[in-house]
Formats: sequence, structure tokens, C-alpha cells
Amino acid sequence: MNAMTMHVRAVNTALESENKIHDDAVAAAYGFRGGLVPGATVYGYLAAAACEYFGPEWLERGAMDVRFHRPVYHDDDVAVSVQPEPDGRARVDAGPCASGMAWIHAERPVSIDQEQAVHRKTPSIESLAPGTVLGAIAPVIDLAQSRLSAPLAAELHGRAHPAILLALANRIFVENYELGPWIHVGSEIRKFGSAKNGDQLRVRARVEEQYERRGHEFVVLQVDIRNGGRTMETVRHTAIWRPRMTQ
Repeated sequence: MNAMTMHVRAVNTALESENKIHDDAVAAAYGFRGGLVPGATVYGYLAAAACEYFGPEWLERGAMDVRFHRPVYHDDDVAVSVQPEPDGRARVDAGPCASGMAWIHAERPVSIDQEQAVHRKTPSIESLAPGTVLGAIAPVIDLAQSRLSAPLAAELHGRAHPAILLALANRIFVENYELGPWIHVGSEIRKFGSAKNGDQLRVRARVEEQYERRGHEFVVLQVDIRNGGRTMETVRHTAIWRPRMTQ
């Protein structure tokens, strides 16, 4: 398969989000020149390119390890490139802002069987201790209402766009913790199926790690997204839950 490049005009899909890191004024206090385009949206641009490269099979058995290195801002021209690797994988980059390694995998899902009711807590070192099980959520896929993949369509080959599914890892986090501004910095996604409009999913998560680096407080969640009782996608989801302020 050959290298390819696609261009996307970035959209800040979280202008009305509770997470004010997407707001221009609040983001400036953390050293950014504007509100950040959500990581799930940027991943959506990479995932669309990966799907074009590998074909629709990637939506059912695809994998991507993605990291966000620099902010993407609203109206940025994002050049997404795909470069084949010798082992059959492909490197997917959004310029200098994000990088991912994508492939068709044959792994078994890391399922989470424990769950509890959602009880929103104040985030802290104690409440985010490794092993903590988050309250489960049961979202219904409504493609008509989703803008998470914008400006790309919410549907890809008849399935919910990958950005919409990854955003569920953010959603279970914010429904369990009363967060201030926070930043999604990377995810390891493994697909075992797909979702369509109207599907009701079940999302479970637990805290895997927590650490501090350069004044930022990080948390790593393991997320299990199920469709019809079967694990459809797993995500190892890394975020800065308390960023270092610059002002």
C-alpha cells in the first residue's frame, strides 16, 4: 500500500463543553493561544485516514496508539499523512501535532466486568487511586446530534465515526469527576466491532495509573465499550486531570 495525505480544516467541536480548556480565554491561562480542538476530534482525522488506507476492516479490527504533542486550533489546516511501515503497520501523523501507529490487530479484549453507579466526585490523588472503578454509563449513538468528527461526517462506511467512540472515554471520565480544565494526551485503541446509529452501548472504566510529571497530574484509564454485551472497543486513555498553570 502506498503513502497518502489528506487535508482537514480543524473544527473545535467542544466550544460548549464543560471542559474549559476548549475556551479561548481559559486556555490562555495555561499557555495556549486559543481553545484546544479535542483530542478525540484530532484522532478522528487520523482514524479516517487509517480507514482509507486499510479499508473498512479497520473499523472492525483496527488498532491505533495515538499521542497528542501540540495543540490543534480551530480552523487550522491539518495535513494528515499515512506512511507504510515494513511490518504491515502504518504511521499516521497530523503534522507535528499528533502521531499514531495503526494496524489490523488480532488481540483479545481487556474487558472490565466490575461496575458501579455514577457518583460524581472531586478529582484528587485519593479519588483517582489506581484500581478505582468508575460508574458505568449507557449512551445511545445519535449521529444526527454528534459533531465530534467535524468537519468529517459522523458516519464512516455505515458505522459511527471512530471519533464518536473515543469520545466516550472522555464522557465516562467527566460523568464521574467534577473536573476543571483538563487535557487528553493519548490513547491506545483496540477495535473488536463497530456501532451504528441508534445502538445503546455500555461503557465501563477503571483507573490504571496516576502520576505527576513536570507539574502536571496525569491519570490513565482503562475503558471497555460494549455493544450488545460484547466488548466492541477498548481504550487505554491518558489525560492530564490537573494541568500546570502558567499565569
